[in-house]
Amino acid sequence: NTRAVLWVHPSNYRIIGFHSSVPPAELASFAHAHRLPLLEDLGSGSLLDFSPWGLHDEPTVPEVLKAGTDVVTFSGDKVLGGPQAGIIVGRKEYVDQMKRNQLLRALRCDKLTLSALEATLRLYRDRETALRAVPTVRRIIMSAEELQKRAEILRDMLEKELNGLAVCSLKKDFSRVGGGAFPEQGMPTTLVCVKPAGLSAAQLKKRLLSTDPPLVGRLEDPYFQLDPRTMEEEDFSDAARVLSQALRDPS
Repeated sequence: NTRAVLWVHPSNYRIIGFHSSVPPAELASFAHAHRLPLLEDLGSGSLLDFSPWGLHDEPTVPEVLKAGTDVVTFSGDKVLGGPQAGIIVGRKEYVDQMKRNQLLRALRCDKLTLSALEATLRLYRDRETALRAVPTVRRIIMSAEELQKRAEILRDMLEKELNGLAVCSLKKDFSRVGGGAFPEQGMPTTLVCVKPAGLSAAQLKKRLLSTDPPLVGRLEDPYFQLDPRTMEEEDFSDAARVLSQALRDPS
């Protein structure tokens, strides 16, 4: 009564130690020998190989399809860097069956999502363009040296704006990709640590959720921390302004 073979990529965790898994090509051969389709849920669904930047063991959509998988599902946001959506790619005969399913009308994306997804995928037609123009990808591949320089710029700006309201310092740490991908692998970064005067870091974090724009950071008592990997440089002045606002105005 088997209708398909399904392989689900581990998301947000890894099994480490004495274990093994069947490679996609072998799984495809097994499924096809029994005239069954092989379906793979990749979760984040990266289109690029990030191993040159120290991130390993995350299969890409092209690799899985090349190995013989019939249908691959993955997210349009997360590592791909597009809008929140679910993407299904694979053999036409199976995709066509899904298109005829009545659930498609209830679950299909709206036109704005499709437009944003198309714009993102067009950038991936050229690898160098994707590395430069997709914000998520660009931030993943930032070097530790570049992030150190950005952190110094942000710290100096905050020190000038928050004079007497907080003490600012730098700390070497790691960024996480998130979205289920590379859960055990960190990317070197330099955090800007803000130690507020007169209130706790947790209180500061709560106040910053109500500023315009809100500012979200890490909390490691007694510091509120910002990772320059997650910010554009043109955002630094806004970050300094709302931090000053939150530290001066208890409301």
